[in-house]
Amino acid sequence: IMLQPRLTSVHPKDGHKLLLTYETGEKRLFDVTPYITGSWFGELKDAAYFCSVSLLPGGVGIEWLHGQDIAPHELYDLSTPA
Repeated sequence: IMLQPRLTSVHPKDGHKLLLTYETGEKRLFDVTPYITGSWFGELKDAAYFCSVSLLPGGVGIEWLHGQDIAPHELYDLSTPA
């Protein structure tokens, strides 16, 4: 199994998208829209809350203030080059 490179930054963008930057210098755009359903991920509909996304220590993933996260392999595999 090939692991995706580590993240060096995550920046929220309009339209519930995340700009992901990897240690390789690669920048990718991930659309969070399909995830924003139900009570747990529904919180991400709030723009201010969505913008609270942060990197996990070591760049191994991302999470929001209340613990919502998206698996690192999904972030990489389902994102598009930015």
